[in-house]
Amino acid sequence: MSEPAQEYRLVLVTGPSGAGRTTAVNALEDMGYEVIDNLPLSFVPRLIEGPAIGPPIALGLDVRNRDFNATALIELIDGLTQDARVQLEVLYVDCSASELIRRYSQTRRRHPLAPAETPAEGVEREIDLLAPVRARADHLIDTSEMSPHDLKAELARWFDRGAATRLAVSVQSFSYKRGVPRGVDMIFDCRFLRNPYWVESLRALDGRDAAVEDYIRSDPRFAPFLEKLRELVLFLLPAQLEEGKAHLSIGFGCTGGQHRSVAVAEILGKALAEAGWPVSKRHRELERRAAAVLPTHQGEKA
Repeated sequence: MSEPAQEYRLVLVTGPSGAGRTTAVNALEDMGYEVIDNLPLSFVPRLIEGPAIGPPIALGLDVRNRDFNATALIELIDGLTQDARVQLEVLYVDCSASELIRRYSQTRRRHPLAPAETPAEGVEREIDLLAPVRARADHLIDTSEMSPHDLKAELARWFDRGAATRLAVSVQSFSYKRGVPRGVDMIFDCRFLRNPYWVESLRALDGRDAAVEDYIRSDPRFAPFLEKLRELVLFLLPAQLEEGKAHLSIGFGCTGGQHRSVAVAEILGKALAEAGWPVSKRHRELERRAAAVLPTHQGEKA
């Protein structure tokens, strides 16, 4: 028996208050998505009980939802991912803590998680609350230095069904210790490359640093690996586009997700962008590390 075809395209839009989630939801509505904002999480499964009718759906979800909590949202994502009828994408609209505090100061709005306290306290709580959800996102857009117009343009690249855009590609790095990320179409193991971790001067750096990249490039196996990798991916992208795919995710793993996988993801991402393909980059372990130390740094600043 063949598996049921995917009938629903569903985009879950979330992120910290003030980052631009409402702007994102409105932009998706302008692109032809059916938008439902602040729907209780328990109601979401009911959307896919009947046959798929009409346009794709975008759901705005944040801490104001009546039954919102991070665990429930992750369980919802897992459940929808396992449903063969659903083509699920999680969009996380992010922003730096300092910029969120500045925006709240300008508008003099109360933060939903700190109505009787300072916006800074609410921002810190919400970033901490949403950290596990952020790590599960398929698309992450940082609006710290974006205008609403910039955000809408970025969303159009990824989600505008009517635009004559090329296949959007995401490259991401990860640690095998934490498991393979979900929703990745192609995975490459970078653990065969020379490991900068064993060089004391490079250990604390990551694969975005030029010294780490140079060290990895010095491995005689790197150049032929990159050449074949680039050739393979550029060969496959037009075929994936012809097949009707709108997005392709490529993952690179290494032991700690800090050096080799990060460097290769950065290098390939740049090569694909130079070839004209829209590319986004994510580094799962670096993001988790940054989220883990953020409350401590905020406390020190206070």
